[in-house]
Amino acid sequence: MTDTPDAPHGHEQTGDGYTGHVTRGGPAAVRELAAVTIRKLEVGGFGNNAYLLTCRATGEQLLVDAAAEPDRLLALVADGGDGLATVVTTHSHHDHVGALAELVAATGARTVAGTDDADALPVPVDVRVGQGDTVTVGDVTLDVVHLRGHTPGSIALAYPDPGGRTHLFTGDSLFPGGVGNTKNPGQSFESLIEDVTTRVFDVYDDDTWFYPGHGDDSTLGAERPHLPEWRARGW
Repeated sequence: MTDTPDAPHGHEQTGDGYTGHVTRGGPAAVRELAAVTIRKLEVGGFGNNAYLLTCRATGEQLLVDAAAEPDRLLALVADGGDGLATVVTTHSHHDHVGALAELVAATGARTVAGTDDADALPVPVDVRVGQGDTVTVGDVTLDVVHLRGHTPGSIALAYPDPGGRTHLFTGDSLFPGGVGNTKNPGQSFESLIEDVTTRVFDVYDDDTWFYPGHGDDSTLGAERPHLPEWRARGW
C-alpha cells in the first residue's frame, strides 16, 4: 500500500514557472520567493520528495525530510549555499528518514520532529515540536501543524509568505487527491481527516500551495471541493 491516493491531477504552473513536478534521478525544481528559495528533489525508490529551504537574507538552510540518497541531498544543500542548519522530519516512516543519520553526521544539523514520532527516528531529536510551535530558518518562521492519523506525531510546516500565499509542507498527511495512507495498524483515517480539515482547510485559504512527501504539488483550492468525497470513501 503506497502512502499516496490514486487520483489524477495536473501540473499547475505558477507565474514563476515552478510546477513542482520532479522525477527520479532528475534535477531539483527551484522556486524563488521573496524571502526564501525552495528546492524540491525526488530521492529513493519510493518517490520521496525532499525540500531544501534557503533563507535569502541569511543563507541559513533547512531540509524537510532526509529521505534517501544522502550524496544527492548533500549536493542539493551545496547548490543552496553553505551548510545545513536544520533537518525537519515530517514523520518517522522509514522512507522519510533513510538518509537522516548520514546528513546529520556530515553537516552537524540540528534535528526537529513531532513529539510523538521523535523516539522512532534513527538519530536523537534535538527539538520536539507540536501544534502551534514554530521552526526558523534564518529570518523565516515556519508554523508547525500537528496532523494525527498517518503516524501519531506527523507534522506539516506552514510558511506564510509576505507576498500573501501560504506554502505548506505536508509530509504524507495530505496529497493531491486525498489524505495519506491509514490502512495499517495504529493509523486512523478519522483522526487524519479531522485534523486535515480543521487544522489545514479551515485555517488556510484556497491559494495555499502544498508540497507533499511524494508526487506532485497542489493547492488547497484544487482539493477543497473533494473533502466530502474523501470522507465518504474513508481514505
